[in-house]
Amino acid sequence: MYYSEVTQRVISYIESNLTEEIQLDTFPSVIGYSKYHLLRIFKQETGKSIGEYIRQRRLAMASTLLFHTDESILTIAFLFHFQSQEAFTRAFKEVYALPPGRYRKLMKAVQMIEEDEKLTTSKQIKGWGLSGSNPELYELVVDSNVFHTGTKSGLLYSKGVVNKQQFATMMQGFQAHDYKGKRLKFSCFLKTEKVEKCGAWLRIDNASGDAIQFDNMDNRSIQGTTDWNHYSIVLDVLEESASIHFGVLLNGKGKVWADGFRFDEVTEKIPTTNMLSVEQLPKQPNNLDFSQD
Repeated sequence: MYYSEVTQRVISYIESNLTEEIQLDTFPSVIGYSKYHLLRIFKQETGKSIGEYIRQRRLAMASTLLFHTDESILTIAFLFHFQSQEAFTRAFKEVYALPPGRYRKLMKAVQMIEEDEKLTTSKQIKGWGLSGSNPELYELVVDSNVFHTGTKSGLLYSKGVVNKQQFATMMQGFQAHDYKGKRLKFSCFLKTEKVEKCGAWLRIDNASGDAIQFDNMDNRSIQGTTDWNHYSIVLDVLEESASIHFGVLLNGKGKVWADGFRFDEVTEKIPTTNMLSVEQLPKQPNNLDFSQD
């Protein structure tokens, strides 16, 4: 997952301390790297400074409290370490285009109108589809209660009894034309609850529908219950590429939330994660007579 260990550890620390005072000077001792290295790597890999990331996540959490609690705006502002209600209002309006008070009223009004219709089925999710070996045993919905940024996330979960061999995926595809000859980094944020196995995936097909680049995180899959974290896949879009398909795969039972999908062109300095690469094969055949343990 080509957020490096450094960035992964920074994100994990931030997620665990969003309501605490976070000082950049404490990161070297907590994470184990120099402050300069942390700041440089985090900015390079996420496109945001550590401060910008913290601010974005605090505003997302604040929007949740505005929607689901009756805490005062001032209390929420101080909880997420804004110096005043005015500073919080300015920052919130930049992201959500509404001051927090109006946002709360609007969301409450929508909640009263829709009541239990907070989750939207996959048939109504623009661009996304539900597929897999047993899609009838899974549900794909939009979740307005749990999200990483913005106001919603995609939730894929098992319903009823499923086994480890059964799976489903939220997915979509698009033409490869604009990306031919480029190295593409696909990334997203995922959160899980009691999953047996899941991960993001990316596949690039040629005109015949054959997969020519593929990675489904099988060698670094997510298991159990995890907080929001960033995962990425890097593949080459070869000249013979015709289509690009991507999504999140859930094997067996559990729930996985997905948010913040993005595609970025990267240089060849970023190694590919292609699982079809011949480089991942041994140079010579071995144990041909089954005598080796």
